[in-house]
Amino acid sequence: MFYLNVIDTFSAAHRLCGYQGPCSNLHGHNWKVRVCVKTEHQDEIGMSLDFGFLKSMLSAILKDLDHRFLNEVEELKNINPTSENLARFIYERMDEALIDKPVTIYEVEVCESDRSSVIYKNA
Repeated sequence: MFYLNVIDTFSAAHRLCGYQGPCSNLHGHNWKVRVCVKTEHQDEIGMSLDFGFLKSMLSAILKDLDHRFLNEVEELKNINPTSENLARFIYERMDEALIDKPVTIYEVEVCESDRSSVIYKNA
């Protein structure tokens, strides 16, 4: 089994509703996102899937989040924009985009700082 990873970043603001602490106030992060896909497939030159293709897919998803107030992003309006919910949101968007590809989404890691991250996988 091969596991392919791509990493990208985005900057955005949010506030955590219902949270008792400073994160209930408007604040921002420079998030780092790692997407991992898995496959047993290799093409005739030994490649599973072009990293550039995966990077462009992730970049397109993060473009919709970059420099936004996440609480007002249409797809996130009904959920608290926690790192956990962002990881699941990105996972689901990547899963949809990979339907006809020879790989499947394995996990998404969202880092809200250099010392804090969450990993979502649908296991």
